[in-house]
Amino acid sequence: MNGRENSKPVWREPTFAQGVRDMAVVSLGVAAWGMVTGMAMVNTGLGVGMSVFMSLVVYAGSAQLAALPLLAMGAPLWLIWGTALCVNLRFVIFSAQWRPFFMHLGRPQRLWHGYLSTDMGYVLFMRRYGSVQTPADPSTQREAVAYFWGGAVLNWLAWQSSSMVGIFLADSIPSHWGIGFAGTLALLALSCSLITDRITVVTALAAGSAALAAYAWPMRLNIVAAIAAGVALGVLLDQWNGRGTRHEHR
Repeated sequence: MNGRENSKPVWREPTFAQGVRDMAVVSLGVAAWGMVTGMAMVNTGLGVGMSVFMSLVVYAGSAQLAALPLLAMGAPLWLIWGTALCVNLRFVIFSAQWRPFFMHLGRPQRLWHGYLSTDMGYVLFMRRYGSVQTPADPSTQREAVAYFWGGAVLNWLAWQSSSMVGIFLADSIPSHWGIGFAGTLALLALSCSLITDRITVVTALAAGSAALAAYAWPMRLNIVAAIAAGVALGVLLDQWNGRGTRHEHR
């Protein structure tokens, strides 16, 4: 790839448009859950201004929804931050998978990539580039960055626009419309799309079982228990799987 091609903006790369098209398939589910999250923030008592701030700055639906009941109960700040941290631990694993494609970027750019990272963005990205040998070559890195941005921009717009609708119309949307149930179904569909192999099946079952077993715990600590169980088992199974693969290649 020559210097002129290297200077081309990412949105002019063909993979940018492909990222938009791929994300468009799931954007309706993202929007439904974004609206539910926006409504939940206002109904919890955050107020419109703080809800808008939280949506734009935090931009992490699962962490937002996990923190809201703790905020409403007046839980200690350390517990709120700890819960949000546990809920988003999966992005540490995501970032390790993305590293070969984004490591050539400067720190400010990598921080923007981190802010725009989402579950569906990760799933779609790895479906397309998961088989690429690491480290990725420069041309593949540029294509991958453009693909990431195509999906990330549409995902951000779908989430924020629907979240704002939920925030500003929280008192106007009738409860009998079942928006909350639709959002739950959307989240369930997005979660199921992340289950791609035997390890994720086992860890999902373990997390669900832990959440049910600890359901009676105060301040929604069953969520933390579910995350801890899922992450711990996932890491353990991944290590065993890695050892088995190494033994096969000997």
